[in-house]
Amino acid sequence: MRSGSGTLTTMPGGHSHTHSHDARSTSGAVAVSTLARVGLTLLLVVAAAATVYGLVRYWPGDTQTPNRVGTTDFAAPGVTFPIAEVQETLPVCATPTGGAGDASSGGQAGDGGSAPTCGAITVQLEQPTATSGDVRPVVSVPVPPAVSSSGLREGDTVQLLRTPPQSGQPETYSFLQVQRGAPLSLMLALFLVVVAVVARWRGVLALAGLGFGGLVVVKFMLPALLDGQSGLLVALIGSSAIMFVVLYLAHGLSVRTSTALAGTLFGVGITAGLGLLAVDMARLSGVANDEGATLASFVTTMNPRELLTCAIIVAGLGVLNDVTITQSSAVWELRAAAPSMGRRELFQSGMRIGRDHIASTIYTIVFAYAGAALPVLLLLFLYERPVLEMLQTESLSEEIVRTLASAIGLVLAVPVTTAVAALTVGTAKPSVHPSADVTPSQEVGSELSGPTAADLVRAASGPPPPATRAEARARMTSS
Repeated sequence: MRSGSGTLTTMPGGHSHTHSHDARSTSGAVAVSTLARVGLTLLLVVAAAATVYGLVRYWPGDTQTPNRVGTTDFAAPGVTFPIAEVQETLPVCATPTGGAGDASSGGQAGDGGSAPTCGAITVQLEQPTATSGDVRPVVSVPVPPAVSSSGLREGDTVQLLRTPPQSGQPETYSFLQVQRGAPLSLMLALFLVVVAVVARWRGVLALAGLGFGGLVVVKFMLPALLDGQSGLLVALIGSSAIMFVVLYLAHGLSVRTSTALAGTLFGVGITAGLGLLAVDMARLSGVANDEGATLASFVTTMNPRELLTCAIIVAGLGVLNDVTITQSSAVWELRAAAPSMGRRELFQSGMRIGRDHIASTIYTIVFAYAGAALPVLLLLFLYERPVLEMLQTESLSEEIVRTLASAIGLVLAVPVTTAVAALTVGTAKPSVHPSADVTPSQEVGSELSGPTAADLVRAASGPPPPATRAEARARMTSS
């Protein structure tokens, strides 16, 4: 009989042991349906074998090397990109025509003209140039107004573009970008520390899985795409490999994790099919911005539409993983709290949890895109064009397809994961703790009936009032 957070288990010999179920103990206390476990294992073994075969079969060789583009290939011969330290910053030019590169700002730096009075920075190069001897040059460089107003100050580091002397003209410098390595490294270190302190080993293992996922993307997916492989196959193989390692590494090798993995793979498959269909039906080209056009011009072996399909599949991995592991854990905990609950009732209870999770996750997906695309949304607000007409542009249509395909795969993964978990778990097997309190009890087969599912669910929600415990103890003593 269950009382509060404890479970009273009748043992042969007339003794009962009371113990509590926490998240860890219930994981080991829930039995697993043998038939469902065998079926789930076979399914995942086949998926793992297909993933390994795909990695071996489509692992990129050295054929993608000619597609690599060096940094200097984007500029004229002899151009370099030196690093410099900011010595002085000038205020933003007041007139719209003033600023970076404008005549009113005093001329281009390094061309012998007068020094600018606004919209520029004075920097000192970290290394001497070929024409400066052992001296580190100090130059004044015009910068865009947005950079001037971003808080750039003395001591910051920037990267310049240096054009060597040509046709009797002196060398010139122009602003390229701010070096942000230090603040980004600080944020990364803070993230690692917070995860390790709060989540402990589970967080550390999740970070290790994240590192593995990055290796798969860099070492397999990107080179394979440059090699001209199918974006659909590359995304399916890479996503499967990432999910196998990430889930088992972060959540342990268990049937519960295997259930979540099966639901995740199903969601990936649904997302892939919908993405492929939507890209074809919407006639998306995969070249919606300058980056896509530049990539298409440099890599002629890659189909931009294949890249878009791959991006749709990878975009939903993180949220999909979150939903499936939560659903699997919810069903396991429900079974531990109510061992006599039928599988249909277990599925229905799990789906009630899943619907709440779906609602919150949809908000996450939509608002994450809204935050990233806020400048685009502002342009939509300013343009005097119908909203539906603007939504049909290439760039926005790509984001809509990516978001909706991921969301549909996520939503459909919830009932599948819940159903697999409900079929996989068996009846709860309460474990016996040697240190538990011993209370007199009836022998097996006595008139004291066991708790109902409703009693267990009420008990799982919290300890009953003291009067209830006293009454239960009195009934047990009198019997």
